[in-house]
Amino acid sequence: MQIHANGFEYSSVAVRLPVQDLERARLFYLEKLGLQPDETRPGGLLYFCGGTSFGLFTSRGCASGTHTQMGFEVSDLRTAVAVLRSRGVVFETYDLPGLKTIDGIAEIAGNYPSKGGKGELAAWFKDSEGNMIGLGQALR
Repeated sequence: MQIHANGFEYSSVAVRLPVQDLERARLFYLEKLGLQPDETRPGGLLYFCGGTSFGLFTSRGCASGTHTQMGFEVSDLRTAVAVLRSRGVVFETYDLPGLKTIDGIAEIAGNYPSKGGKGELAAWFKDSEGNMIGLGQALR
């Protein structure tokens, strides 16, 4: 934990994703990603994953789907992509300067060297509500 110049402590960081249909989103996260909510409340679901949490909340707003809103770090990205694809997850395709996916996977040089890596494998998909979700694997 860090105490910042503003005089208070940030204890953790958690992602909150807007959904328009909570039940549809719950089924997507269960059937496609294999995740069960750890807590439920009217209008929201909370998941604990990898030592942190993320929540889904009912909102009239919707995600733009144009940038990564949440990312999962995985130990074997190619296997994760294959498993999720077999469950019907559709991966994004990019062909931009500095970012090109091949079979849904991009290799990014120099990403997150603080994690001991020389780069990263990455893939992106949208959930049932249009939220852009990323998968990443540090390359060592």
